[in-house]
Amino acid sequence: QVQLVESGGGLVQAGGSLRLSCAASGSTFSNYAMGWFRQAPGKEREFVAAIGSSGASTYYTDSVRGRFTISRDNAKNTVLLAMNSLEPEDTAVYNCAADLGGRGSSLPDNYEYWGQGTQVTVSP
Repeated sequence: QVQLVESGGGLVQAGGSLRLSCAASGSTFSNYAMGWFRQAPGKEREFVAAIGSSGASTYYTDSVRGRFTISRDNAKNTVLLAMNSLEPEDTAVYNCAADLGGRGSSLPDNYEYWGQGTQVTVSP
């Protein structure tokens, strides 16, 4: 069993920055890949970024590449999502998720555990 708790969301103006954090507990954090997904009102859940178990491999959806950076600290059981140059289109609830298979996939079905989400709102 893995518990995930996100924090760091909030309201920011376009062009601003936020850093999301996801704290994990309940299993060996360094064994599994982590991902960030988001869901805007009326839209389907969307893959944002993923990172492999060691942190050596990272993956991004095209719309955030170059603006967002995913990282992890296995000593602190934490995964971060640094978001820069935010746009109103980035407004969504952001969830972190754990992939115990360590694949770092963009597919939500590959993730076994999910956090409750944190709201990010970007004003024009």
